[in-house]
Parts: sequence; C-alpha cells; structure tokens
Amino acid sequence: MPVPLILLPPSEGKSSGGNSPPWSKTSQSFPELESARKDVIKALKSAMKAPIAERSKLLGVGESKTGEATKANLSVGTTKTLPAIERYTGVLYDALDYGTLSSKLKKRVDSQVVIFSGLWGVVRSGDLIPDYKLKMGAKLPSLGKLSTFWKPLISESLTGAASGVVWDLLPNEHSAAWDSSISGRRIRVSFLDDVMKDKKRTLVTVSHWNKLLKGSLVRFIAESQVDDPSGLKGFKHPEGYVYKPSLNVEDSSLIDVFLVAKR
Repeated sequence: MPVPLILLPPSEGKSSGGNSPPWSKTSQSFPELESARKDVIKALKSAMKAPIAERSKLLGVGESKTGEATKANLSVGTTKTLPAIERYTGVLYDALDYGTLSSKLKKRVDSQVVIFSGLWGVVRSGDLIPDYKLKMGAKLPSLGKLSTFWKPLISESLTGAASGVVWDLLPNEHSAAWDSSISGRRIRVSFLDDVMKDKKRTLVTVSHWNKLLKGSLVRFIAESQVDDPSGLKGFKHPEGYVYKPSLNVEDSSLIDVFLVAKR
C-alpha cells in the first residue's frame, strides 16, 4: 500500500550559497522533468535581461531586491547547491525542523514530501538546488504561466506516487500546477480561529499562523504516518489547534478537514 504523500509549497525566503556541485551535475528526483527544467531556466535567464521594472514585477519583489534576485537567477545552472530542505527557509520549514528529526523520520520526509516549485516543477527534500527567485504563478514570456506549463508534467510525474493518500498542504497558486484527480484520496487541511465577533462565536481562517501550523503538521504526519483524518485526533499543537471532525466536508475522493483553536 502506498505511503502517504505530503505536498508542500516552497518558501519565499531561501538560504544563500551552497557547498555542493551545480544542479546540472547532480542526480535529481523526477529526472523526467530535466528537459522542462532547462526550458524554464533558459526562459528565466532571457527574462532577466528586461528592464528592472519588468523584472521586479515578474519576480514579485521590490526593485531594491531585484538586482540580487536577477544575479541568482542568471547563475542557477552553474552556482553551488544545497539540499532543498536546507535551501527553503521560513516559518513552515522552521516548524518542520528537519534537522532535529531522527534518521528514520528524515528518510520518511525525504521519500514522502514533494515540494512544488516554479523553477523545478517538483523536488524532494534531498534534491540539490541553487538559490533562485521564481514563483509558480509567474508568467515567463516564452512559456506563459508556470503553473499551466508544469501541470501536465507534474501530474504525470506524480501518477502512481499519489495513488494512495495525499496530504495536500498547497496554497492555491501551487495547487493549480497539478491534476488532483490522480490522487487516490486527497486531504486538505485548514486552520480556523474560534473568535468572538459581534457577540457571537465565529470561525475565521488563520493567516498569520498558517505556515507554522502546517510545518508542525508535516512533522506529525511523518511521525505518525496517519493516512486518515481521524488520525488527527492525536495532533496537539502548542497554539491549541485541535481536529474538529464535525466540520469535515467530503466530496468524492477529497476531504477538507479543519483544526480549530478558541481565541
């Protein structure tokens, strides 16, 4: 029986530098995507020749940071690399805290977590990648919107691996880059705050804590290998979020589940 697959977005923030060979000289997961990755790199380098205002808009950064991002993008094929799990920083990856996992749990994360990327399509945690800046929702002049470009390719790559339970922790921008119908059973997770509004208790979607909560959830899934929402009863988060099965919404093979904290 297939093990649970966990789908994650990359992080906006990334570690700089690296101590491993350039991407083109390493062995990558999903090698069938190599040609497409080279096409994206070529298109990205071409786009980095545009005026700074256009580059800033494409990359989704202020003009003050565009020069640094441009430099990183122009050297993605030749610069040193880090494992993806070290390259990606930020709240979600800090909460996962991969470095403190046991060897057994690291192996599970390495094999079960798939990270979506505008530049690479999908990677696993141990894949060696350079610093770069490119969102899945970006439009490259010669390729169009990257989520549309990658969708058939990622879907084909994940067919088989996604035939069991898939924990889909992707934001909408990245969800657009695969055909979720290939999954056997897909579980999406949302976090809600139970707050007092106009003298009534109201459930509102969490924004500030969302990435931290998902990082903690990934760690829990790796540890427990839970493949059904009922297993979330064992998830205890320091911020108090607990699984509320009464809120489940099930539609065919998709289950939306919610974890709630009273505020």
